[in-house]
Amino acid sequence: MRKALRAIAIAACLPYIGLKAAWIAGSHLGIPEGSELREPGERTAMIAVNAVSVVMDAAVVVLALLLTRPWGRRVPAWLPALPVWCACGLLTPIMTGFPAQLAAGALGFTKAAQQDDEHGAFLADWVFGVVYGGFIVQGLALGALFVLYARDRWGGLWRGRLADLPADGPTGPAQRLTAVVATVLVLPPTVVHLLWAGGSAAGLSEARAAERGSDFYLVEAVYVLFALATAAGVLMLAFRAGRRVPLSLPLALAWVGSGALACWGGWLTLAGLTAGKDDDRAPTGLMNVTYSVQMIVGFLVLVAGAYFFSERAAARREA
Repeated sequence: MRKALRAIAIAACLPYIGLKAAWIAGSHLGIPEGSELREPGERTAMIAVNAVSVVMDAAVVVLALLLTRPWGRRVPAWLPALPVWCACGLLTPIMTGFPAQLAAGALGFTKAAQQDDEHGAFLADWVFGVVYGGFIVQGLALGALFVLYARDRWGGLWRGRLADLPADGPTGPAQRLTAVVATVLVLPPTVVHLLWAGGSAAGLSEARAAERGSDFYLVEAVYVLFALATAAGVLMLAFRAGRRVPLSLPLALAWVGSGALACWGGWLTLAGLTAGKDDDRAPTGLMNVTYSVQMIVGFLVLVAGAYFFSERAAARREA
């Protein structure tokens, strides 16, 4: 089964890597006439962004090998855990949001406020199907491989119930404080995303507000979902809420939620910092603050999780 999952994960990377390589080489495959990606001034930026994304997707191939080969069990714990956390953070919102967008489109909701034909569109519709479809397959295969890997290597650290956790450990007060701080910090970006998901244009750039459609609203709703998942996960772990709940549930909520907040918040923050001043799609101050805060929350939860597992591992060694 692991060999099959590895082959599926690697095969799912090939269409995306091939498409990006074609764009780097100068092809306009899937880029309609009139798209801003065809503008000569965008050529250098397009090459740089596509090169980075090719490296990121190629990392999935390396991860698939690491999670299934004997040498992958001998590497330091952070080496598989950190990139898989990033992969979960980047892929899970796509795995959640893209099917919802397809369903909304099938029900007749307007995807975006733009022309119905492809002239002037950013990318052809089939590109999104190929790219996001590949991402979904990658996420499922890579996620299954990591669960099998984590079960074999760290199974004792995430099995059991919340009731099995000690009432208070050396870092118990710090865990509770971190959970409260993370929950308080995540509230403002959650409210902003909720407002945008509900139709408000407050704080959006004019171009971003003008092109809103069902796709935009669903993406914002997904951000709200993962922010709530993060808060629920860390609070359950810190305060032992729901003692009969399997320990894997709050850990999964905090893992996936924090990854989504940090990675997408970081990606959007970086995009905002590199946007030109004359770009009408450049994020506003509120947008930049929202993305930056959710990124900070995600990394805060990641650090807290590292301490949680370190303490668990130390307790098991002493026992």
